[in-house]
Amino acid sequence: MWDIIKSTTPEIFISGIKYTIPIAIISFIISLIIAAIIALVRISTPKGSPIKRFLWQLLKSFFIFYVWLFRSTPLLVQLFIVFYGLPSVGIQLGPWTAGIITFSLNSGAYASETLRAAISSVPEEQWEAAYSIGLPYHKVLSRIIFPQAIRIAIPPLSNSFIGLVKDTSLASSITLVEMFMTSQQIASHNYQPMLMYSIVAIIYAFFCSVLTIFQYYLEKKFEVK
Repeated sequence: MWDIIKSTTPEIFISGIKYTIPIAIISFIISLIIAAIIALVRISTPKGSPIKRFLWQLLKSFFIFYVWLFRSTPLLVQLFIVFYGLPSVGIQLGPWTAGIITFSLNSGAYASETLRAAISSVPEEQWEAAYSIGLPYHKVLSRIIFPQAIRIAIPPLSNSFIGLVKDTSLASSITLVEMFMTSQQIASHNYQPMLMYSIVAIIYAFFCSVLTIFQYYLEKKFEVK
């Protein structure tokens, strides 16, 4: 048994470094961009012509629908729709592309609610004080509101990223050879599924533990003194 552990653990671990972690990082960065755009649109009420306000409301409604859709359906189903379903309408995506798109859209829906709640939690007086000294909207956001909102959003966003690292195991269902798929392939050759799945579980736990420690120091760094 120890020979199997010594020979297979490095292969699974390297697969995590090469595929699992990069997929999670890339998807999370994209999801934060999506989340920031959605959160800003949803908290904003533009002034201007009726047409402009109507178009803005239309965009806001689309984002509300998008968030509802991705929070209301299982991630596994979303992966299957993007990878196996889209080819039926002429859109063919590779496993990497399909995985990153799906993880990004899914995480973006949840992260947008986190950012929206964090921005909304900043007292209204902060906005009013900033406007009273003549700051334009974008400077109010970048200099006053966002720094405070980020402090609030860091813990839930960190938890979302750790969850995303674990969710990448679902990418094996669309033939993406990440850690879990690697352990499955090894198990099919050595007929030791219990051992292989236990090893990959321990490696996932290791990665998530490291991220949890990083989250702790990040929260300490950004906590209000």
